[in-house]
Amino acid sequence: MKKTFLANLALLVVLNLLVKPFWIFGIDRGVQNLVGADDYGLYFALLNFSFLFSIFLDFGITNFNNRNLAQHSQLLEKHFSKLLSLKFLLALVYALGMALLAWGIGYKRQEWGLLGLLGLNQVLVSLILFLRSNLSGLHLFRADSLVSVMDRVLMILFCGAMLWGPFRVEVFRVEWFVWTQTLAYALTALLALGLVLRRSGRLRLHWDWPFFLAIARRSLPFALLVLLMGLYGRVDSVMLERLHPRGSLEVGIYAHSFRILDAASMFAYLFASLLLPIFSRMLQRGEPVGALLRFSAFMLLVPAVILVAVSFYFRHAIIGLLYTEHLDESAEVFGLLMLSFVPISVGYTFGTLLTANGSLRLLNGLALASLAANVGLNLWLIPRWGAWGAALSSVLTQSFSAAGQFWLAKRVFGFRVRPALALATAAFVLGVWALAWLARAHASNWLMAVLAVGILGLDLAFLARLVNLRDLRLLMASPKPGEADA
Repeated sequence: MKKTFLANLALLVVLNLLVKPFWIFGIDRGVQNLVGADDYGLYFALLNFSFLFSIFLDFGITNFNNRNLAQHSQLLEKHFSKLLSLKFLLALVYALGMALLAWGIGYKRQEWGLLGLLGLNQVLVSLILFLRSNLSGLHLFRADSLVSVMDRVLMILFCGAMLWGPFRVEVFRVEWFVWTQTLAYALTALLALGLVLRRSGRLRLHWDWPFFLAIARRSLPFALLVLLMGLYGRVDSVMLERLHPRGSLEVGIYAHSFRILDAASMFAYLFASLLLPIFSRMLQRGEPVGALLRFSAFMLLVPAVILVAVSFYFRHAIIGLLYTEHLDESAEVFGLLMLSFVPISVGYTFGTLLTANGSLRLLNGLALASLAANVGLNLWLIPRWGAWGAALSSVLTQSFSAAGQFWLAKRVFGFRVRPALALATAAFVLGVWALAWLARAHASNWLMAVLAVGILGLDLAFLARLVNLRDLRLLMASPKPGEADA
């Protein structure tokens, strides 16, 4: 089981390192610079608005299906057609809910066309994630990894042709950017559907209302969790566009930083998507999860701390390299917002373990408290400080959520945190922070300084024994009775 995790984690990371950074820093950044912060800010606010109702597309079915298939793989043929039928029904509910809220908060007529396209894209994204949950639930991780980058590969090809290739245009419209996403998502969904049908057999849409109600009741806790986490993760830009006098521009500035954070979080999410079915199967079989939990936590925490330190101290250089407008404002927002990547990484580890264990009532209570804190902070901070205030709200909310998930996991599983490990972690964080400060103060070439901080930071992690060869040997060994310390 653990060998499978390591092998497929390596494949997933390699594929995404090859594709997704180029998408974020090549295509998406190029579009931001071409269309300007104001137009891109409106697109970004509408994009995040379309995310707010995405729970009605899924209703927790994807997480439920992933966990269920990991424990009972024989249910694929029986449930797949019914669940897919339910997904189509939920798409109608999503479209209606999004339209009503858009009308209620006063979006203008010219914004509805773009919002409709973004809504269609959310339908396709949700469909892809559902199809991938079947692949990962069956532990077909290679196929899942390929599908995970397929949409971005297609978008790179389509947008690249318009930005730099044979169909290059001088004036780029953000609507074209959205249309290329629609086409890429549709083709990826067809590929994923074909891969699942090879295992499930013939597809026949089946409207089984008692089954739908039963699944809705069982997946409701998952649905509520996704809704609450989606709201406090995405509501910042929506509130920023609505609450600040120069809303679209502030969102455009915020998007400069958020896109980089989103790129980093993408890898943490992919890591967690592998952990969920593996944790689920291990818990179902009664296998100890302590070794995998400790290893995965530090596999995310170590690079997160290094990235955050580098981003904070070299924020002006990084933003200046990537963007062409509002550089000083964007750099200050970026340095602050990236601090939230450490708690996001912590949450992806411990939150995934709690989800696999079915501790959804506890997670939902924490998510509701996090959402209330985020909305309250945004109402106070955004009118005063705009994008910087939204970034501060995000850091505080994510930190509160991560601390809560760690405490809940400790309480549910009863693991102990050894004082020596806590001290080593604190020493590593302070050491990396000091390295980044010294590098900025004394290095003449900031790119070489960043590389040096990365290498020396990894050395510190090994010296502190946060990541070591013993962990790898332990993960590759057969599990032994009894739970390991975290």
